[in-house]
Amino acid sequence: MTALPERNNGPLADRVALVTGGRGGAGRAVCERLAKEGAVVYAADLDDDGSIGGEPGAGQFLRFDVTSEAEVQAGIDVIAEQQGRLDIVVNAAGIEIEKTVEETTLEDWNKIFAINVTGTFLTSKYALGMLRQSGHASIINFGSYDGYIADPKLAAYCATKGAVHMITKAMAVDHGPEGIRVNAICPGYIDTPMLQQFYPDGVDPEAARAEAEFVHPLRTIGTPTDMANLVFWLASDEARYATGQLWVLDGGLSAQIQQMRF
Repeated sequence: MTALPERNNGPLADRVALVTGGRGGAGRAVCERLAKEGAVVYAADLDDDGSIGGEPGAGQFLRFDVTSEAEVQAGIDVIAEQQGRLDIVVNAAGIEIEKTVEETTLEDWNKIFAINVTGTFLTSKYALGMLRQSGHASIINFGSYDGYIADPKLAAYCATKGAVHMITKAMAVDHGPEGIRVNAICPGYIDTPMLQQFYPDGVDPEAARAEAEFVHPLRTIGTPTDMANLVFWLASDEARYATGQLWVLDGGLSAQIQQMRF
């Protein structure tokens, strides 16, 4: 077993975290926050791209294709060999496809389910062995408000997030007696490249952002840091009694009907 890196004395000291999609927008912020709070963090992704904001990503990069059972098993084995434990799993890897059901090809459908749903399933499945030994185990899945209300032209994406919500509840029920908490965060509009690609073509990005902000009661959209803050709480002992829940983080968007602008 390799030597453990130096850790701080934060609330997550001596804990090990695996974050899939750890080099993406929200995943990167999660890695930074968990590392700041003392955890040893594995940023699991397809490549170690440190170009976002010109800064390298936090955590130790781990090549990890969530759609490949062999790669998921191999990644979990690396953590077992190097650390001998795993306490926190954040299933943040995900993609979005902007199509109606009629426009969605079977290839599109299989691809988005492979990443958003099967990836969550495989990562959780092979992490459970070490999580049972943790005493502080927490799985945090990335759902979406689109898992229970729908945006237009996101049919397959909405379907995947509904599936993530229900596997979250099922795992919480099955593995709660083993001391493993399972929750999902359901964000609304978060300022990431995924949201930016959802803005209509031909519309000025600043105008699109202003309109997105307007439909929220808080008149703002979320940030990856907002996501990371909630992940940290759910990973910490302060959330010891929280499991099987869908934590909506959407600036009040889903609390109201769509507002008309006169």
